[in-house]
Amino acid sequence: MSIENFKGAVFDLDGVITQTAATHFKAWKATFDEYLKKREKENPEKTFEEFTKDDYLVYVDGKPRYKGVMSFLDSRGIELPYGNETDEPGYTSISGLGNKKNEAFRKLVDAEGVKIYDTSVDFVDQLIEKGIKVSVASSSKNCSFILEKTGLLEKFETVVGGIKAKEKELEGKPEPDIFVTAAEEMNLNPSECMMVEDAISGVKAGKKGNFSCIIAVSREDNRSDLRRYGGDFIVNDLGELSWNDLEEWYEKGLYDDNWRLKYFGFIQSDEKLRETLTTVGNGYFATRGCLEGEKAYKDVHYPGTYIAGLFNKVPTVIHGKKIYNNDFVNAPNWLRIDFKIGGGTYLDILKTKILFYHQELNMKEAVMRRKIKFEDDHGNITTIESERFANMNDPHLAHLRYTITPHNYYEPIHLRSFLDGTVINNGVPRYRSLSSNHLNAEKQEVRDDNLFLHVQTNQSKVDVYMYCRHDIYKNGEKIEAEGKVEQTIEAVKQKLSFKAKQNQSISLEKTVSISTSQDMNSNNPEQEG
Repeated sequence: MSIENFKGAVFDLDGVITQTAATHFKAWKATFDEYLKKREKENPEKTFEEFTKDDYLVYVDGKPRYKGVMSFLDSRGIELPYGNETDEPGYTSISGLGNKKNEAFRKLVDAEGVKIYDTSVDFVDQLIEKGIKVSVASSSKNCSFILEKTGLLEKFETVVGGIKAKEKELEGKPEPDIFVTAAEEMNLNPSECMMVEDAISGVKAGKKGNFSCIIAVSREDNRSDLRRYGGDFIVNDLGELSWNDLEEWYEKGLYDDNWRLKYFGFIQSDEKLRETLTTVGNGYFATRGCLEGEKAYKDVHYPGTYIAGLFNKVPTVIHGKKIYNNDFVNAPNWLRIDFKIGGGTYLDILKTKILFYHQELNMKEAVMRRKIKFEDDHGNITTIESERFANMNDPHLAHLRYTITPHNYYEPIHLRSFLDGTVINNGVPRYRSLSSNHLNAEKQEVRDDNLFLHVQTNQSKVDVYMYCRHDIYKNGEKIEAEGKVEQTIEAVKQKLSFKAKQNQSISLEKTVSISTSQDMNSNNPEQEG
C-alpha cells in the first residue's frame, strides 16, 4: 500500500477536536450525583456513592447517551425503565436521566463556551491541504450544535452525529456504524481512511470497521488501554503527528503491520485464545504461544506441543461402560523455563505487577515474540523478552531465545530449563471428564550436558524423544554458567545460575530436537551418539 491509497480521515469530536469531554463529564457527574443522592434520601439503605472519572471513562465515554446511562446504572446494580426519548428531563427513567444530562450539558456550553484543540484543527487543515477528505463522526446528538458554536462545521465534508445515527438506525460505539457511514458519505471505503479517536470504545470501533490507520489521542492517561484495543499511533496531542509520519505508515508501516498478530496488555481471560492464535509450527509439530514459565493453570495457560500423527486411544468408564476417545496427544513441554532472583521464589506472572506486556506472531518471519516488564514484591524490575520458531529447514528442530534484563538490582539470577513430560490433555473443558493421561515415562538423562527425555504413549505405543541444548550469551558473547541437572520420573531439568548486573541482558538459547518412533526413515535416537 502507498500514501496514494490514503484518501480520507474520520474524526471523533469530543476529546479530539473540541475540549468538550470535560464538559460532558461535568454534566454527567452533576446528573448522576443528584440522582444518587435523591435515591439515598428516599431509601437510606442505598448509600450514595459519587460518580467518578473512572466511571465516566469505563461506562459512559464515547457511547450514545441512553446507552451510557444504562451502562453506568448496570454497574451499580440499578434498574430503571427505559421510558421514552420524549420524557421530561428527570430521574424516573433511563431516557429521563439522559435528557437531564443533555440539559445540563447545553447549559454548561452556553455558560462556558466550547474550547477547541488548536493543534487538532491545524492537523485537519494539513490533511485538507494534501487533498484528504475529512469528516466527523460522533455519538453525540449535540455534534452539529457544537461544530456550529465553534465555527468548524464548514471544514468537514460530512458529519454523522447522534441525530443522523438515530435516523439511520446506526449502532453506537464500539460498533463501527457511524464511522463507516462517514467514510461512505465521502464515497470512500474504510480501508482508504484513517480514524482519530480518544475513547477505548471508538478505537474498538475502528478495528471492527477495518480502517487503515487508527490514531488514538490519550487525554486521560490511558495510553496502554488505547494501544491494547487497537491504536496504531498513540499520542497525547495531534500536534505530535506530521504528514511524514502518515507517509511512513502507508508506505511501510501498514504493510508490516498486516503481517503481525499483536496483543498489548496481559488479560487472563484472553490468554488461552492468544496462545492458540500465536502458535508456531512447521507441518511436523506445532507449539502453542504459552508463556515460557507457566504450566497448565485453570483456564489461563495451556502449554501444548502437537506432533503430526501422534494419537492415543484410552478408555473412560462412564455409567459403567468404557468409552474410547482417540486423542491428539499433547507432547512433552519443551518451552518451560522458570526464573527467579536470588533466594526468592520462582516467577508466577499472575502474582506480579505487570508494567508492560506485548505479544505478537510475525507471520512473515514465522516467529512468535513476547516482551514483559514487571515488578515483583521486593520492588525488583525486570524485562523478559522471548522469541521462538519451528525450524522450516529441519522440521524436527525447535528454537527459543529467552532474554533477561534486570533494571534496578544486582542479584544472582537462577533459571530452570525443562523437558517436561508431566503434561496431560485437558485444554478443552468439555473433554476433561475423559481420561487425559497419555504418556508413560521411559527414560531421562543428561548426555554431554544436553537433556534427553523419552516418553511413550500408553496405548498406541509411540515413542517420543526430545533432546535439548543450552547456550548462554552476554552482550552477544557466549558465556558459561553454573549448572546443575535434576531428574524426576517424568521430567528432566537443568538449573543455570549467573550474576546479573543492572541493565545488562543475558540470553538463554534453547534448541530442542523432537522425533518419534513412527517417523519414516528415522533412526532410533537412543542409538545415536
